Amino acid sequence: MNLKSHLIFTLYTIYGILLKVMASKGKVRGVSGQYPLVQNVTVTEGGMANLTCRVEYNDNTSLQWSNPAQQTLFFGDKKALRDNRIELVRATSSELTISISDVTLADEGLYTCSLFTMPVRTAKAYLTVLGVPEKPEINGLTKPAMEGDHITLTCITQGSKPAADLRWFRNEKEIKGAKEVNASGKTFTVWSSLQLHVDRNDDGVAYTCRVDHVALVQAPQQATEVLEVHYAPRVEIIKSIAVPQEGQYLKLECVSRGNPSPDPVMWTKDGGELPDIDRIIVEGRELTFTSLNKTDNGTYRCEASNHLGTSSAEYVLYVYDAPTTLPPSTTHPLHPIPPDPTVQLSTHVSDPTVTGSRDPNALGQHGTDHALIGGVVAVVVFVTLCLIIVLGRYLARHKGTYLTNEAKGADDAPDADTAIINAEGNHAHAEEKKEYFI
Repeated sequence: MNLKSHLIFTLYTIYGILLKVMASKGKVRGVSGQYPLVQNVTVTEGGMANLTCRVEYNDNTSLQWSNPAQQTLFFGDKKALRDNRIELVRATSSELTISISDVTLADEGLYTCSLFTMPVRTAKAYLTVLGVPEKPEINGLTKPAMEGDHITLTCITQGSKPAADLRWFRNEKEIKGAKEVNASGKTFTVWSSLQLHVDRNDDGVAYTCRVDHVALVQAPQQATEVLEVHYAPRVEIIKSIAVPQEGQYLKLECVSRGNPSPDPVMWTKDGGELPDIDRIIVEGRELTFTSLNKTDNGTYRCEASNHLGTSSAEYVLYVYDAPTTLPPSTTHPLHPIPPDPTVQLSTHVSDPTVTGSRDPNALGQHGTDHALIGGVVAVVVFVTLCLIIVLGRYLARHKGTYLTNEAKGADDAPDADTAIINAEGNHAHAEEKKEYFI
């Protein structure tokens, strides 16, 4: 009997312990699931923000959303604040989701989700509103700009939050500008300036100011201005053939670059008007010779001008003789004649040095021969000078004294009279007179 009662007591004890353990687990679970869960939200100004509050294991306790001013927006599924922008999305025992449309910068702040338990539990979600920057504007551009001008382009954008970034592009290549930021309330105004020294290469170039911002994910805002530059003309003449010959067709093109365009251009020959002949045709910027001859030789000048200046270019035309070929012989010689190297039978071009006229188009074909002849002449002159110097030194070293026997005995005389007497004493030996070269 005691054993039976002891077993029953033991079973009840174990059952009680199990009930306590299960009750304690349920209590912990209920306490941990009774906290609201929220997330921070970021939205672009003018967009829609969804605020969601969730609770796990809720026992039908009410949920509530309130704004940064602690005004109740929704209590459960009941709307508390009269604001047409705020709508209920979902309301259950475990979730309360609301939406705010057409969000403004004033909507930014901490929103509170409250769970009305004992005590009341809350969670806060921060709503971040991004200020969208306005389309940029470019100022400081003068149309047209003159070559050599110094101008400053300024790009400005307002309403960005956080501050936007401005980038400059010259056509498609990025260039660096000077940036400045100024806060105005919750938004920022951003400036960027670009210094330019204008030249003719800037004519027609597109300068673009682009706004980069986190609120402009799909398409960045940008503004573009095309620079127009006025500059004086520059002229060059392009010829159709390198070596003009008699009978050939020649076209000279006057290429002029300037803004405004220097049109038309003026052609002259040797400082005067072009000869009025049918072979010379002027069409716009082109001067055409249908068939060249020697009378066309001269200096041709092309001139172009606009309101900023005048430019010209010259081309010196020298017409070469047409190439000629000897006709083939109809009879065969009995004995072949060896070719004379001094006779040229192939095609030739007249040498301007023979005709006495200056060839401005010549390429200096005999420059090497002239240099060789000059070198040989210099060597000959140098050798001749050396020989003259050596011969002069030789003659100077071999000078002698011319003496005769008549003067013998006069060398040691103390005076002139004695020298004469001594010299006369030697007349007796006249047959022995001889001359010596020393």
